[in-house]
Amino acid sequence: MLEDLLSGAGRSIVFGLIGIGLMAAGYVLVDVLTPGKLRDLIWRDRNPNAALLLAANQLGIAVIVFTAIWTSYDSFGKGLASTVIFGLLGIVIMGVGFLVLDWMTPGKLGEVICTPERHPGATVSAAAHFGAALIVTACIA
Repeated sequence: MLEDLLSGAGRSIVFGLIGIGLMAAGYVLVDVLTPGKLRDLIWRDRNPNAALLLAANQLGIAVIVFTAIWTSYDSFGKGLASTVIFGLLGIVIMGVGFLVLDWMTPGKLGEVICTPERHPGATVSAAAHFGAALIVTACIA
C-alpha cells in the first residue's frame, strides 16, 4: 500500500511539472502573439484584455492536461507522452486560432488585446482559445 502511495505521489509530481511546463509554454504563446511584454501588460498596466486572454489560455491548457491525465493509459510512459503531445497540440491550435481570428477581423487582434479599456474582441479571442482547448480535449476523450 505504501509503495502504491509513493508511486502515485511520484507520478503526481511528474504530471504536475509537465502541466506547469505546458502552462508556461501557453504563457509564452500569448506573449508572442501580443505586442509588448505580457507581464507588464497584466501586472503593471492591469490590462483587462490581456488578462482575459491569458486566463482563457491557462484554463484551456489545464483542461487539456487534466483530460489527458484522467484518460491516461495504464502505462505511465504512454500517459506522460499523451499529456505532452496533446498539451503541445492544444497550444499550437490555440495559436493558429488566434491568427485565423486576427485574419478575419479588422485591425490587429494583438493591438486590440493591448488596449487599456475593455474590448469585446478580447472576449471573442479568449473564447476562441478556450474553444480550441475543448476541441483538443474532446479528441483525447
